[in-house]
Amino acid sequence: MKKRYATIVAVLIVLLAVMPAAAQNQQLTFLFMPGVQDPFYTTMEKGVRAKCKELGVNLIVAEYPKAWGPEYQVPILQAAVQRGGFQGLLIAPTSVDALKAPLKAIYDKGIEIITVDTFIGDGDYSKPNTDYGFPLSYIGSDNELGGKQIAEHLAKLVGEKGKVYCQATNPDASSVAARVKGFTQGVAEFPNMKLAGVEWCLDVQQKAQEQTLASQQKDKDIVGIFGVNVFSAQGANQAVVNAGLAGAIKIASWDATISNIDNLKKGVVDLVLAQKPAEMGSLSVEWLYKFFTQKAKVPKKIIPGFEFFTKDNVNDPAMVQYIYQ
Repeated sequence: MKKRYATIVAVLIVLLAVMPAAAQNQQLTFLFMPGVQDPFYTTMEKGVRAKCKELGVNLIVAEYPKAWGPEYQVPILQAAVQRGGFQGLLIAPTSVDALKAPLKAIYDKGIEIITVDTFIGDGDYSKPNTDYGFPLSYIGSDNELGGKQIAEHLAKLVGEKGKVYCQATNPDASSVAARVKGFTQGVAEFPNMKLAGVEWCLDVQQKAQEQTLASQQKDKDIVGIFGVNVFSAQGANQAVVNAGLAGAIKIASWDATISNIDNLKKGVVDLVLAQKPAEMGSLSVEWLYKFFTQKAKVPKKIIPGFEFFTKDNVNDPAMVQYIYQ
């Protein structure tokens, strides 16, 4: 009898050992918490959904905040945590500082966290003795590098001389702050160029339009504009069109929304930087899944690259995949 019992136990152990990971983890559930309602995050959600479906992971998508900021995001996040039922959180924190404590409280409940697109602290989760080192990883763009490359492209468009203006959004958003920093440093490398100013629209497109128009009226020498995200870029674009300066003022836009790409085709915009939000979403699910099912060591930073849309390649079928949907 003992021998038979031992045989049964041995068979069960073997079966469990060879059982596919997906079968062992059918109950894995992840929560996706976007930063705001816009095409970037809806495209990211598609990447998250596709990878969850591929791996057999259940997905909960939190309500999209109606505006950017911890005052909008945190209540939605805390309500989702109260309902529970998930083991991993994929989140775009809307503040480098204000999300530290809420996320730490979630982590202390045993929920693993990956931040996507934006981060808390300085984004270096490998640093010891910090109050933000608990997320598994930051998966997103190198925004400072992107800002610098935008400055370099814009410099070529304006003949490496003249004043340029930066229409930004939220100074407490890690992604935006880095883009502005990179752009400022990039412009400074051209001795005949000057940064006319940086203004913050707080993700309100109408405000971006008004600020850009006011900057043009104040400084007639502005030859180039950088819009750092969807709302700032589209507001700046409209201001230039309304002023009758389309084509005269060169515009570099961050984020390959359908609107920005259409404006590039029309000649309103001269350059569009495309991030890879679907890839960010897919990678975040993939690595969180590997952590749970394989005990994989997750890289502290994973940085997808950029693509640049120009007048020369905007109609190239190979570039369609980089347009946000």
